[in-house]
Amino acid sequence: QVQLVESGGGLEQAGGSLRLSCAASRSILSINAMGWYRQAPGKQRELVAVIRSGDRINYADPVKGRFTISRDDAKNTVYLQMNSLKPEDTAVYYCYFRPTMWSNGYWGQGTQVTVSS
Repeated sequence: QVQLVESGGGLEQAGGSLRLSCAASRSILSINAMGWYRQAPGKQRELVAVIRSGDRINYADPVKGRFTISRDDAKNTVYLQMNSLKPEDTAVYYCYFRPTMWSNGYWGQGTQVTVSS
Protein backbone atom coordinates (compact mmCIF):
# COMPACT_ATOMS: atom_id res chain seq x y z
CA GLN A 1 0.00 0.00 0.00
CA VAL A 2 1.21 3.49 -0.85
CA GLN A 3 0.10 6.61 0.95
CA LEU A 4 0.05 9.91 -0.91
CA VAL A 5 -0.17 13.19 0.96
CA GLU A 6 -1.05 16.26 -1.08
CA SER A 7 -0.69 19.87 -0.09
CA GLY A 8 -0.60 23.34 -1.58
CA GLY A 9 -4.10 23.90 -2.87
CA GLY A 10 -6.13 26.98 -2.07
CA LEU A 11 -7.74 30.10 -3.45
CA GLU A 12 -5.84 32.26 -5.92
CA GLN A 13 -6.71 35.08 -8.28
CA ALA A 14 -6.50 34.67 -12.03
CA GLY A 15 -2.93 35.21 -13.17
CA GLY A 16 -1.50 34.02 -9.88
CA SER A 17 0.51 30.94 -8.98
CA LEU A 18 0.22 27.93 -6.72
CA ARG A 19 2.47 24.94 -6.10
CA LEU A 20 1.08 21.54 -5.27
CA SER A 21 3.11 18.86 -3.52
CA CYS A 22 2.54 15.12 -3.34
CA ALA A 23 4.64 13.12 -0.91
CA ALA A 24 4.69 9.34 -1.29
CA SER A 25 5.24 6.86 1.55
CA ARG A 26 7.82 4.95 -0.48
CA SER A 27 10.61 5.64 -2.91
CA ILE A 28 9.64 7.19 -6.21
CA LEU A 29 12.82 6.06 -7.96
CA SER A 30 12.20 3.87 -10.98
CA ILE A 31 8.45 4.40 -10.86
CA ASN A 32 6.19 3.72 -13.77
CA ALA A 33 4.19 6.93 -13.44
CA MET A 34 3.48 9.73 -11.00
CA GLY A 35 1.61 12.91 -11.59
CA TRP A 36 -1.55 14.95 -11.30
CA TYR A 37 -5.11 14.69 -12.47
CA ARG A 38 -7.97 17.09 -11.82
CA GLN A 39 -11.72 16.95 -11.65
CA ALA A 40 -13.96 19.97 -11.99
CA PRO A 41 -17.61 19.89 -10.85
CA GLY A 42 -19.74 17.94 -13.30
CA LYS A 43 -16.75 16.83 -15.35
CA GLN A 44 -14.67 13.70 -15.63
CA ARG A 45 -11.27 13.40 -14.05
CA GLU A 46 -8.58 14.41 -16.53
CA LEU A 47 -4.83 14.23 -16.81
CA VAL A 48 -2.93 17.41 -15.98
CA ALA A 49 0.72 16.33 -15.99
CA VAL A 50 2.59 13.09 -15.45
CA ILE A 51 6.18 11.86 -15.19
CA ARG A 52 6.60 8.41 -16.69
CA SER A 53 9.45 5.93 -16.61
CA GLY A 54 12.57 7.29 -18.27
CA ASP A 55 11.56 10.77 -17.05
CA ARG A 56 9.17 11.24 -19.92
CA ILE A 57 6.77 14.09 -19.13
CA ASN A 58 3.33 14.67 -20.57
CA TYR A 59 1.14 17.73 -20.13
CA ALA A 60 -2.47 18.25 -21.03
CA ASP A 61 -2.85 20.84 -23.78
CA PRO A 62 -4.74 23.38 -21.60
CA VAL A 63 -1.82 23.64 -19.16
CA LYS A 64 1.17 23.51 -21.50
CA GLY A 65 3.43 26.48 -20.99
CA ARG A 66 1.81 27.36 -17.66
CA PHE A 67 2.27 24.30 -15.44
CA THR A 68 5.49 22.47 -14.65
CA ILE A 69 5.81 19.06 -13.02
CA SER A 70 8.98 18.14 -11.19
CA ARG A 71 10.27 15.59 -8.71
CA ASP A 72 12.54 15.41 -5.69
CA ASP A 73 13.57 11.79 -5.28
CA ALA A 74 15.26 12.43 -1.95
CA LYS A 75 11.91 13.58 -0.54
CA ASN A 76 9.76 11.10 -2.48
CA THR A 77 7.80 14.10 -3.66
CA VAL A 78 6.36 15.34 -6.92
CA TYR A 79 5.43 18.98 -7.43
CA LEU A 80 3.13 20.83 -9.76
CA GLN A 81 4.01 24.48 -10.24
CA MET A 82 0.98 26.28 -11.63
CA ASN A 83 1.49 29.74 -13.10
CA SER A 84 -0.83 32.10 -14.96
CA LEU A 85 -3.80 30.44 -13.34
CA LYS A 86 -7.19 30.73 -15.00
CA PRO A 87 -10.68 30.29 -13.57
CA GLU A 88 -11.04 27.15 -15.69
CA ASP A 89 -8.19 25.59 -13.68
CA THR A 90 -10.58 25.41 -10.73
CA ALA A 91 -10.88 21.75 -9.71
CA VAL A 92 -9.92 19.16 -7.17
CA TYR A 93 -6.38 18.06 -8.00
CA TYR A 94 -5.43 14.45 -7.33
CA CYS A 95 -1.98 12.95 -7.10
CA TYR A 96 -1.54 9.64 -8.91
CA PHE A 97 1.19 7.06 -8.38
CA ARG A 98 1.83 3.75 -10.12
CA PRO A 99 4.95 1.90 -8.97
CA THR A 100 5.29 -0.49 -11.91
CA MET A 101 3.44 -1.19 -15.13
CA TRP A 102 2.02 -4.34 -13.56
CA SER A 103 0.72 -2.73 -10.36
CA ASN A 104 -2.41 -0.85 -9.50
CA GLY A 105 -2.33 2.89 -9.30
CA TYR A 106 -2.82 4.87 -6.12
CA TRP A 107 -4.65 8.15 -5.60
CA GLY A 108 -4.24 10.91 -3.09
CA GLN A 109 -7.16 12.39 -1.23
CA GLY A 110 -7.33 15.44 -3.48
CA THR A 111 -6.67 19.12 -2.87
CA GLN A 112 -8.98 21.92 -3.93
CA VAL A 113 -7.70 24.65 -6.24
CA THR A 114 -10.00 27.61 -6.79
CA VAL A 115 -9.12 30.42 -9.16
CA SER A 116 -11.20 33.57 -8.99
CA SER A 117 -11.63 35.94 -11.91
